[in-house]
Formats: sequence, C-alpha cells, structure tokens
Amino acid sequence: MVAVNAGSSDALAEKMLSALEAVVPQPGGGLHEPLFRGNEKRYLEECVDSGYVSSVGEFVGRFETELANFVGAPHALAVVNGTSGLHLALVGLGVGPGDEVIVPALSFVATASAVALVGAVPHFVDVSYDSWGVGADELRNYLESLLELKAGKATNKITGRPVTAIVFMHTLGFPADARGLVGVARNFGLVCVEDAAESLGSWADESHTGLAGDAGVFSFNGNKTVTTGGGGAVVTRDPGLAHRLRHLSTTAKVPHRYEFDHDELGFNYRMPNINAALGLAQLEQLPLLIAKQRQLHEMYVEALNDLSLGVMKSESDGATSNYWLQAFVLDPNFAARRNVFLDKFLDAGMPVRPMWRPLNGLAPYQHSPSAPTPVTEDLYSRVLCLPSSARLAA
Repeated sequence: MVAVNAGSSDALAEKMLSALEAVVPQPGGGLHEPLFRGNEKRYLEECVDSGYVSSVGEFVGRFETELANFVGAPHALAVVNGTSGLHLALVGLGVGPGDEVIVPALSFVATASAVALVGAVPHFVDVSYDSWGVGADELRNYLESLLELKAGKATNKITGRPVTAIVFMHTLGFPADARGLVGVARNFGLVCVEDAAESLGSWADESHTGLAGDAGVFSFNGNKTVTTGGGGAVVTRDPGLAHRLRHLSTTAKVPHRYEFDHDELGFNYRMPNINAALGLAQLEQLPLLIAKQRQLHEMYVEALNDLSLGVMKSESDGATSNYWLQAFVLDPNFAARRNVFLDKFLDAGMPVRPMWRPLNGLAPYQHSPSAPTPVTEDLYSRVLCLPSSARLAA
C-alpha cells in the first residue's frame, strides 16, 4: 500500500471538492432532498379540505394501488415507516422471541432493530463487493457450517437457538441477488423478508425488488426517491399474509359497526391519508425521478472517475439501480484518509457522508452472533455517499 501523508490528502481532497462543486454548484443542502414538481400541493389541499387526514381516506387506497401497479405486486400495504413495515412483516411471518434472524452487517440500523423489536436476535453476515448486499453462495456456505436440524428446525450449533428468517437489504438501491438468497432461505426452511427500503425503481432480472421473498418493505422517508414525509409499505404475493398484515397494522381490530374488539396484539401502523396524498403525487413522477438520479450518476462518473482517487459504484450486470444514493469508493490507498476527505467536504458545506457503521459493532448488537465481515468493514472505510437529490440533475 502506498503511504499517503496528510498534506497530499488535503490537496487531493481539495481536488475532489472542486470536481464535486461542478455537479453540486450550491452546497449546503441535504444529502438527498426531495423534488416536488407535480400535484403535491393540490393533493394535500384536497386531503385537508376532505377532513380525512389520518389513517382513513381515499389517498391511502390510491397510493397502495399505484405502488402495487408500479412494482408489480398483487398486494401493498402502506404503513407509517419502513421500520414498522419490517417489524410487521416479521411478526406476520411468525418470527418471535428466541429466534435468530440472518441480517447483513452493512445496512441501516432499522434492519436489525426490526428483528430486535420482535424479540429475536440478529445474526450478522457479510456482504459482497458485487452488489453490496448479501451474496447467495457465501451465505449458503456459511449456513451449511452453522446450522443443524433439530426437531425439524434449522438451529445454530453454537447458541442452540432456532434460525427462522433472513432479512436481506438492497443497499443504496443496488439490487442484491434476491432469487439466489430466497433459494438459500428455502433450502434451510427460513422465511425471507426483503429490506427494499432504498430500492423503489430498482430491478433485477426484469423483476422489481421486494417481490422475491415472502414480503418486501419500502421506505418513503423524506430522503428517499419518493417521499410521503414519513412512511413505508409492505408488498407481498401472498393474499393470506397481506390480509393478516392489514389486520395487525390496524390494532388487530375486529370489524364491527360500533364495538371495539381486538383479537390479538396489534399495531397502530397504518399510513395517514395526508402522507399518502403527498406520496401519490410523488409516485406520479417516479419514472422522471429515477431518470434524474441515473443522470446524476453519469454526471458524477464524468466528474470523478478520472481523478485517480477511486470510482463511482455502478449497477451490476443484469441489475438496474435507482441510484438512490450516489456512492464513491475511495482507492484502498486512501482508506486511512477517509476522514480528511469528509472533513474537507463538510467544512465547505458539501453534505457528504460515510456508510453506516457496521451493525455488528454497534452497542446494542456487540454481543449478537456474527460471521466475519471483512467486506463490510472495508466498504465502511472507503465509501463516500455524495449529494444525491434528483434536483441536481433537474
């Protein structure tokens, strides 16, 4: 590895900052600001005028229908955020206290938090350099060495806990090998949830993310490709699961003209109508938003890939990414100076961020079981997430 001193790193950071400013001419905004150019104000006014701003109203149903149509899902359920969607899906699929759930170490904390919320234990695994998601072959080899069959259940040989589910992530909008991972899950009798929070508008093998497993979960936070302010959705091909998730998400209330009867523990997870109104206007513009994010990626490639500092992360063969977050991968020679770059950019008002800290190193999960995670740790040390709003290509 080439030794790099702080002075040369400062100069290189300044060089990269100048290239970034050619793409982001007015630094100072957020990492991924929403773009509102459609019917957002009109639908919000209609929602307010109707008086139905909470979980009852026409916009919720319209939003669910349009989302289902776009991704090709038979069933879509709008919820208050992506974390609640993951939690709901796991509960609906029977994952509970004492179980272990396979989770990527490279993900936003909500992926692991949803597992913990059902009383289960996240079991962390590494990701691949190809997709930055869990690799199917690597996971199969790991599980073959980890698991044994006890009373018909896949069981961790070391902890003795049943391993019941896999939650895999489409990192930054780059599709993981969903078909391969679901195949692994089925081989071991595990249910499978796709954390598709960041991947609305991403496809692999002509199939939209979120549809390969038992359930897929999207996020519509303010920094996502499409936003409802705060919100999420669960999609599934299983009509029985869809019915159960809808029931659980509405406090498990038994339908009745006037009685309040609840037949099990439920959750107040339904998306409010006013959020769905905003989201519906955003969904109408989704093809444009994706096109702008893909255009922005090309702008960054042109500005940065010839600097000899690293490369932009691009989609894999057979996959189409929404490029939710634009990610620049520093050359290994500069990994030790990542923070020099970050400080330089942030001091200039350029909202650049690192990847999430590896989940298996966070305080709540330091004692959770984990496979070795060298790829996760390497990517954490070298990836810079760049300003990614569709506004920048507008």
